[in-house]
Amino acid sequence: MPILTLKTILKHQNPCRVIGIRFKTSSVQYVASRFRDPTFEKLMDKYKNLLKVIAIQDLILANPTNNPPSVSLDFLSRLSQKLHLNRGAACFLRKYPHIFHIFYDPNKFQTFCRLTDAAMRVSRQEAEAINASLDVVVDRLVRLLSMSTTKSLPLRAVFKVWRELGLPDDFEDSIISRNSHIFKLVDAHEPNTHILTLTDEMRDKRFVACVENWRVTECCRENCAVDRTEIQYSFKHSYPPGMRLVRDFKAKVKKWQRLPYVGPYEEMGEKRRSKAGIMGIEKRAVAIVHEFLSLTVERMVEVEKISHFRKSFAIDLNIRDLFLDHPGMFYLSTKGKRHTVFLREGYERGCLIDPNPVYNARRKLLDLVVLGRHAMLINNESRSVENCQTQKAGVQDEGRDESI
Repeated sequence: MPILTLKTILKHQNPCRVIGIRFKTSSVQYVASRFRDPTFEKLMDKYKNLLKVIAIQDLILANPTNNPPSVSLDFLSRLSQKLHLNRGAACFLRKYPHIFHIFYDPNKFQTFCRLTDAAMRVSRQEAEAINASLDVVVDRLVRLLSMSTTKSLPLRAVFKVWRELGLPDDFEDSIISRNSHIFKLVDAHEPNTHILTLTDEMRDKRFVACVENWRVTECCRENCAVDRTEIQYSFKHSYPPGMRLVRDFKAKVKKWQRLPYVGPYEEMGEKRRSKAGIMGIEKRAVAIVHEFLSLTVERMVEVEKISHFRKSFAIDLNIRDLFLDHPGMFYLSTKGKRHTVFLREGYERGCLIDPNPVYNARRKLLDLVVLGRHAMLINNESRSVENCQTQKAGVQDEGRDESI
């Protein structure tokens, strides 16, 4: 069978029927063609190693019977591929001596790894910050459920983002069971699947989206950058430095900002298939993911994790493409073999503008990751200098003794 090429197709087709051929950009090409933001890229360079550190830290803390909590190096070596430790577990652990301490247990004839005192302090600070903000966590979870069309979510989807929402690791007991007047678990149609839903008295509770706070603040400013007549449906936009904004793009954004939409906590109603209706559905989807990111501790989440909520939020669009379509609101990074999206308005110079105690604790762990072996090398150099000075002093003393 001959291979059909564009040339042969055009040759054998009726030229009157061939109106035009559109070359569609694939999703991979769309991601690759996005404009890079160096600030977020540098931040993700640090975060991709932090995620590996957190994965090992969770494994260590999952063994409380060991005193101190530890895990064998052989066990971590078997998980190297799953944890994306390209050069092996031992090599990765030695890169972060401020976080991990490798020791040999003569009783078990094995090498183990535990957290350093500094890493344990950071872990305790994060746990204390989470326990101190349980009321905020409950509110986040209620808001997340309220955005769902059925006021319910699969429990496995919530498990995917428990860390992003600042939930305690035992949230099924400490949050759901202890707040039975707010949450309830019901069996799903699928086996071994549970649905987290709001109680009847909580279903009618109304919420205001986080973007409304920005709209009120922006409207009250004297040098407001957005027209006050348009701000009712507007979102904050800030583009990567150096990104060229052509006139057509600015016009489309301005038109999109004026477009009315149904809020994330409002009932959707019947979907209209007109052009304006489709644009309204798309803007509602943007509002939902914007609110979702606003509820997270670090204003960031993996695209794969948020995709688990598509059906519950009635989002019929490709979420990754949704983020790419709005570079003024979101930034998508592909560092660390995962797609991570940031809420642009939440960050300034790589740091959260409005930090919270949980974020501050996690940032301390990130600082230890960035530190790497640097301080250890400095300490070793200072010790070697001290040893040299001591040796020189000893030689000088010996010389004096001989002269005497």
